[in-house]
Amino acid sequence: MKAESEIIELSKQDPKQFRSIYDKYFGQIMQYIYNRLDDKELAADLTQQVFLKALKNLSKYESRGLPFSSWLYRIASNELNMTFRNDAKLKTINMTDGIIGTLQEEIIDENLVEKIGKLKQIIKLLKESDYRLIELRFFEDRPFKEISEILEITENNAKVKTYRALDKLKEMLATH
Repeated sequence: MKAESEIIELSKQDPKQFRSIYDKYFGQIMQYIYNRLDDKELAADLTQQVFLKALKNLSKYESRGLPFSSWLYRIASNELNMTFRNDAKLKTINMTDGIIGTLQEEIIDENLVEKIGKLKQIIKLLKESDYRLIELRFFEDRPFKEISEILEITENNAKVKTYRALDKLKEMLATH
């Protein structure tokens, strides 16, 4: 199996080579988009858009020491933003019990245990930018370096904003 960087370079010359990249990341990107839309058909369409844009703009891709998936997530994030700008009603949140458990470990102390069931509803109240940080860090388990690349902010800013978003969640849990 060729290294991913080699496949990317080959894909710049021969788009058919991009198929293995598509196969590798399609599921991840589809899930990321679906978690935000709760509409499989639209999620599939947007996922296709992400890969078409990636292939079309492959000559502009620079690794910067991050996985190729970071670039795909940034494209997906931009596509979602455009979709939400056009129709804000599409925004939803899909979370598994495992994701809720991960967030609970981060933000819930003994005084808030009785409010665990409300976490999913409270997360929906977050601003889009805060939700996006929580999603990338805890739902997608992305390191801060990748988050910074996806959101086009500094790594330190990604950390600060993520922990501020967690603080907002704690505050919201305490008041609801």
